[in-house]
Amino acid sequence: MVRRGIPSVSIDIMMASFSSNTLNQYNSSLRSWWLYCKDNKLDFCDSNSTILLQYLTEKFNLGASYSTLNSHRSALSILLGQDVTCNDNTKRFFKGVYRLKPPLSKYNATWDPKLVLDYLSNYFPNDSLTLKNLSLKTITLLALASAQRMQTLSLIKIKNITFDSEKIIIKIDDLIKTSRPGIHQPLIVLPYIKENPKVCPAVTLKHYIDKTSFLRLQEEYIFISYQKPHKRVCSQTLSHWVKLILEQSGIDTKLYGAHSTRHASTSAAHRKGVNLEVIRKAAGWSESSHVFLKYYNKDVSTSTESEFVNAIFE
Repeated sequence: MVRRGIPSVSIDIMMASFSSNTLNQYNSSLRSWWLYCKDNKLDFCDSNSTILLQYLTEKFNLGASYSTLNSHRSALSILLGQDVTCNDNTKRFFKGVYRLKPPLSKYNATWDPKLVLDYLSNYFPNDSLTLKNLSLKTITLLALASAQRMQTLSLIKIKNITFDSEKIIIKIDDLIKTSRPGIHQPLIVLPYIKENPKVCPAVTLKHYIDKTSFLRLQEEYIFISYQKPHKRVCSQTLSHWVKLILEQSGIDTKLYGAHSTRHASTSAAHRKGVNLEVIRKAAGWSESSHVFLKYYNKDVSTSTESEFVNAIFE
């Protein structure tokens, strides 16, 4: 960065623009580039688009996917600048990669949330459940009801949960994967499913908070381990909990992981006519995002915000 004219006193601030997950991902790409430069006696920090295209072509010929190559380009833009990584020649190269090896959806089909909800109906009444079963039930229902990533759900804090007679509202104030200037933070709305209390995410969440209140002590984040010493759990642990429920529900967990709850719930809501903008807002996609439409481009009818959850849990 210094060689690109960035003041050394500004580097720490600029590096703060990257999340820890992004930096971990970039480290792999930067190491790969460093080895390539070392083998070919090239300057690691100073290159041009010709050399970059040679490097990316070598990776492509070794089987790298479009997304992997794009990750390499994003990482190298830190070193080489966008004049090298995003010029006309590089853009044309990526258009060619897209046509030769188009990125595919991880799932060709999805599972019906009803399978999981029918299974979780057996986890009732909530006050009779062990802490483990209540924890697994709560995170799975919350994942389906919110269509949020596990990272986002792991950041829920007790102080940011608001209860009223009709619904529970959860604000997320920590930075997440999609946080950027001008973009609103997630707002999770859980209406009470009075017709189906056995799998009502709002009711289950209240029971979970009550049951863990004397265990969490000063812990501000809602999800804690069901084993002593009951410390906060990370997003990977929450994913493991959800995957256990999916497996017990008969879902093929060799194919579907915890993240598939996001795919399953938005697809179910779409099939039942929930407005596309409501789905986008619930899942945290921007108004211009085509992530959902790319795979589910069908007419939908007008719907209210609460109907996203109602469509899944009715």
